[in-house]
Amino acid sequence: MADGVYHIPALLEPTIAGLHIQPEGTYVDVTFGGGGHSRAIMAQLGQGGTLYSMDQDIDAYQNRIDDTRWHFIRGNFRYLANFMDYYGITQIDGLLADLGVSFHHFDEAERGFSFRFEGPLDMRMNRQGGRTAADIIGSYSEEELARVLYLYGELKNSRQLAHKMQGVTRTEELASISSDKKELTKIFQALRIEVNDELGALREMLTAARDLLKPGGRLAVLTYHSLEDRIVKNFLRSGNLEGEIQKDFYGNICTPFRVLEKGLTPDEDEVARNPRSRSAKLRIAEKI
Repeated sequence: MADGVYHIPALLEPTIAGLHIQPEGTYVDVTFGGGGHSRAIMAQLGQGGTLYSMDQDIDAYQNRIDDTRWHFIRGNFRYLANFMDYYGITQIDGLLADLGVSFHHFDEAERGFSFRFEGPLDMRMNRQGGRTAADIIGSYSEEELARVLYLYGELKNSRQLAHKMQGVTRTEELASISSDKKELTKIFQALRIEVNDELGALREMLTAARDLLKPGGRLAVLTYHSLEDRIVKNFLRSGNLEGEIQKDFYGNICTPFRVLEKGLTPDEDEVARNPRSRSAKLRIAEKI
């Protein structure tokens, strides 16, 4: 990006190290964004290696990599299986997912992701389709809005907040319903998750990644809030979306993964350099 920083990856070195890059391997970065992770993967690939980078936001293509080994896929990572099938890929050596929202999204007023700026309540990762946050507020009943705030923002006063949100279409209007920044952060998070069906997309992507990874392949996921982290943690531990541990006749746990990293967080130095990495948590697993 010519203007400002698109995104600074959190926990970059341990994430790339955890992927254990095979020089001639096939890798997928399902959250291309500013391209930081993808470039780090490319730096370790040999001439026979391949990287597919996905992003549903066309803005990310401005950060493209000029290399014949690199392929950009514009699409939601929930369709990972379909895109890999299109390219004829049946197995991959590793997959990386950084579930954090890019600085680019938070820092552009017209995207509507932050209460720091005045602008329309959009919040769509893909601006070429789907409902905006303003559409959801305008079409949902108070009960439906309260459900979104409770489930995705974990706000106990969700009903009162939903009532105050009636008729809101802009970020500054939504920001005016509370003076508590932590509460506002949760309100904006809840709407963003609903607009983009983030948790549903995450579940579909994880299932596809499990099926695509070859034995010994690595899955690295960076989470930023408890809702997505719980899904990832339970999936890597059990190998299924329900998080149910299954055992064989002898009582041994049956799972397709060996968990290698259970939740690494940034150290003080990284947080000082990149404050937005504070809530990042890295989980890594290897396909058995």
